[in-house]
Amino acid sequence: MMLLALLLGLCIGSFLNVVVWRLPRGESVVWPGSHCPRCGHDLPWTNNIPVLSWVLLRGQCQFCHGPISVQYPLIELLSGGLWVLLAQPGVGRFGPLDPFPNLLAGGLLLSLLLPLALIDLRTMRLPEPLCRWGVISGLALSALAGWWLGLGTELLLWHSVAAATGLLIFEGISGLGEKLLGAPALGLGDAKLAALLGAWLGLQGLAVACAVAVVLGAAFGLAGRLSGLLGPKQPFPFGPFLAVGGLLSWLACDALWALLINPGPMGF
Repeated sequence: MMLLALLLGLCIGSFLNVVVWRLPRGESVVWPGSHCPRCGHDLPWTNNIPVLSWVLLRGQCQFCHGPISVQYPLIELLSGGLWVLLAQPGVGRFGPLDPFPNLLAGGLLLSLLLPLALIDLRTMRLPEPLCRWGVISGLALSALAGWWLGLGTELLLWHSVAAATGLLIFEGISGLGEKLLGAPALGLGDAKLAALLGAWLGLQGLAVACAVAVVLGAAFGLAGRLSGLLGPKQPFPFGPFLAVGGLLSWLACDALWALLINPGPMGF
């Protein structure tokens, strides 16, 4: 199943490149078909083979010879590698399900988190449609998994509570920051992304994802300010850290939860 996961990840990574490029520009991710953003020429399927086409074309458009960003094969490789991780035994928040349904569910979550993180890095914005459909798909899969596992609506209920909790807590933090600091501490998009994570991961998974995000975000902010790469009050996107936390929570929630509640003899 690892080879299948790799191939799926590479192909989906190719589509995610389209999402990352077009969605912030308000363009459809479905139509028109693949084309060079410089010369507008339609690209044949041979130019869309993940990674391989970029290598064979030497990073240039076949028609106008304009450069093709190395971002394209890198995102495809990242997606492929993460899909392989998702295919490992025991991975997934719907653990009792068979490995393949868990892989597809994890792949869908990754296909939401990866473009959200990349778009936030570029634009400091989290597209509302991706967050909204992420919440809907997470709750739908929770309902389906609950039915499949014989849990009735219990799983859907708790994941709905987690989604609402994530949204309200992050909106509360943003509002509190605005009162104390004169500016929102977090963007509204972060609250919607937290709701997405709650819908997919449940309360425990959401807690793990947020804890990871806070640690990574604090470390990045401190390092950036000490190095001078970030100004004293310069904002930076928090969405990528939430996305990483969400993915790690999907991959190893129980282990990270155990570390969170029992950090060891040092007590922190």
